[in-house]
Amino acid sequence: MTEIKKPTNIVNVAYAQTGDSVHTNELGMREMQQRVWEQRGAQYLLVKAPPASGKSRALMFVALDKLYNQGRKKVIVAVPERSIGGSFATTNLTRFGFEADWEIKDKNNLCTPGSSSGKVQQFIDFLEGPDATLVCTHATLRYAYEKLPASAFDGTVLAIDEFHHVSADTSSNRLGDLLKGVMAGSDAHVVAMTGSYFRGDSVPVLLPEDEAKFTPVTFNYYDQLNGYEHLKSLGIGHHFYQGRYTSAIHEILDLDKKTIIHIPNVNSGESTKDKIEEVGFILDAIGEVATQEENGILQVRRSDTGDIVRVADLVDDTDQVERAELLNYLTSVASKERDAVDIIIALGMAKEGFDWPFAEHALTVGYRASLTEVIQIIGRVTRDSPGKEHAQFTNLIAQPDATTDEVKLSVNNMLKAITASLLMEQVLAPNFTFKTKTGNEDAPQPGELRIKGFKEPSTDRVKQIVATDLNDLKATILQDDTFVKAAAGNLDAEVTNKVLIPKIIRERYPDLNETQVEELRQQVVVDSVIKNGEVREVGDKRFIKMSDKFVNIDDIDINLIDRVNPFQRAFEVLSKAVTPQVLRIIQDTITASRIEITEEEARLLWPKIQQFAKVNRRQPDVRSDDATEKRYAEALLFLRKKKREHEARQRLQES
Repeated sequence: MTEIKKPTNIVNVAYAQTGDSVHTNELGMREMQQRVWEQRGAQYLLVKAPPASGKSRALMFVALDKLYNQGRKKVIVAVPERSIGGSFATTNLTRFGFEADWEIKDKNNLCTPGSSSGKVQQFIDFLEGPDATLVCTHATLRYAYEKLPASAFDGTVLAIDEFHHVSADTSSNRLGDLLKGVMAGSDAHVVAMTGSYFRGDSVPVLLPEDEAKFTPVTFNYYDQLNGYEHLKSLGIGHHFYQGRYTSAIHEILDLDKKTIIHIPNVNSGESTKDKIEEVGFILDAIGEVATQEENGILQVRRSDTGDIVRVADLVDDTDQVERAELLNYLTSVASKERDAVDIIIALGMAKEGFDWPFAEHALTVGYRASLTEVIQIIGRVTRDSPGKEHAQFTNLIAQPDATTDEVKLSVNNMLKAITASLLMEQVLAPNFTFKTKTGNEDAPQPGELRIKGFKEPSTDRVKQIVATDLNDLKATILQDDTFVKAAAGNLDAEVTNKVLIPKIIRERYPDLNETQVEELRQQVVVDSVIKNGEVREVGDKRFIKMSDKFVNIDDIDINLIDRVNPFQRAFEVLSKAVTPQVLRIIQDTITASRIEITEEEARLLWPKIQQFAKVNRRQPDVRSDDATEKRYAEALLFLRKKKREHEARQRLQES
């Protein structure tokens, strides 16, 4: 085989391996589960924690307490797809110190083959019967709700796994409509669980007034990964190809790594439109299929070493019985035995809730528009497992080709894939607390930075967004089409920070006033700049790199930070990762789709235009090859036009 190329990693994070997140207390609870347990009395509980942190067992602890000590009669657990139902199977908790065991009778496990609508009567029988716990799919829950009044959920605990499937737009989201109805029409307790709160569209999961009813518990990626015993590092990167991915996948597929390959959606530009044939190409890249086992596993003989590679094909769904047997093997055997499978090839499966702790490499073909999907896929390889020291996520991305009609889409996809990785870098970094610096005598606490001129959150609403929603707000910003161009150096940093980011904040949180918008804006910009900045220690001083200069952390102020584009690294990464020819295509495409200038941006640039003219002894030239000078010239033309219009109106009024 061709020598395996290493992906261009944007993120390389090393962890302390403290063991804190996997060790248990006297009740058998891990760190995240203890945090949830402390809030077990809340009627509406929102748990935001990464994959593999133990959300399913946290639910078991809380639900059993609500059954035994809080007067609840029934617990309903809803999961997005049948394969995830196994996470909530019967579990012995008393042997670890808890007061009761979690039990799901076979008749109350509705995550079995068959239609979701056909299980509605079993759901109704459960509500009317003596049993206390049931697991079903979101679809079964929705179908049952159509047959029942909201009051039927009185006395229940309704647990919704992968809560980001809910939407505040209840007119088009049946799960969101169900939740709103149950909360308004019954005394049900709700436990909402998600590894990512970002849906990937502009619609929030909950309206602000509904979200305010929930008690949030947040356990971030850094808490989780830093507290592992075995996993030392995580890399997130890209590999760029030309032509068809099927002719390039062998360059990045390391057959010595336990790997999940997600092929592209059939409607995407990366797809060949024949998913079965694509699997065949991948198998050919490995070697020659020797045999297929009764459980569905393919034994493929490597073309380089002759060794057998065990491959699970979750793409071919023509034989549902065979597919069900393979899924059962993966969940019951492969999740426990390291040698049971080596490579899993999937299309829409093996993302949310899929448990294969031995997975080391997630290789995803094509840009994923949903950051939730990216986070879920990365979560497949970030489970702690003996012998696994490094986890890797690689996004195989098509390079733009100027000869095709898809060049603009391809450029946007590349930029969004890079910015998504930058978001993950910030998610994976340790959290800081930012305070206003009032004097040189201030002594910051560990993990705290004091910044001159910084506006701290002054209301509970802004504090709540900062505590539980900051990364999701960044996700919204990073996926905004205008912002993606700005991240590529197409806007002045202050315009990005003071015009574009506040605009996105106002759209996402229309309930905030301008003071709150500014407080939240500063939090986003400061957090992003600090986490993206390179930190060096010299003696007892710490310096952070901002705008190509190292600045003493003790001397930073909000005005200095506002002059830094927090996401400039997206374009810097591309500059190093692609050829000069491809980079030129990207630059030309961005220039051809210039962001229209606004009066707010032009006025903000006016002092910079004056400074440019003073230093260079000339006005900026709109035909300049320098993107910054060209933008200054465009702003100057805009301001002159506005001035002429103003003078014309004045003359008209005077006459």
